[in-house]
Amino acid sequence: MRTASPAMQRHFLNKEESFMYDREASFPMEDTRNEARIEYTEKGMTQLSSRRCEILKLSKSGAVLGIMTHYQLPQNFYLDIPSARIQMVGCLLKRVHTNNVVEARFLRPLSDRDLNRIFVYSTHPNHRSRTLDIYR
Repeated sequence: MRTASPAMQRHFLNKEESFMYDREASFPMEDTRNEARIEYTEKGMTQLSSRRCEILKLSKSGAVLGIMTHYQLPQNFYLDIPSARIQMVGCLLKRVHTNNVVEARFLRPLSDRDLNRIFVYSTHPNHRSRTLDIYR
């Protein structure tokens, strides 16, 4: 006989699962160095705040961001990448590290076209040979 309490037993309802974050295949992160901007609302919906950051790693489904100073980020925010002309990418905060590095997950995967455009404008040495295809 089992002596564990009913709350400790395994049950299918004990674990919440979402398709996008638990079952989706994770895409490999690639090093990059792009300037970006984090935008979010403060104090309800009355004030829109914007902070500068740098994209350190990027994949189709998420990014690792470096921020200059420590500040309180909300769970949901937008990421703008002005050099690649990509605006309002919805993000979900996953983890904040002590060295001002933030892991974020995109609400929708980036397209290959947008990903390539970001890498063209990157200042990382791995992306020097990338060119922008204007016909796509």
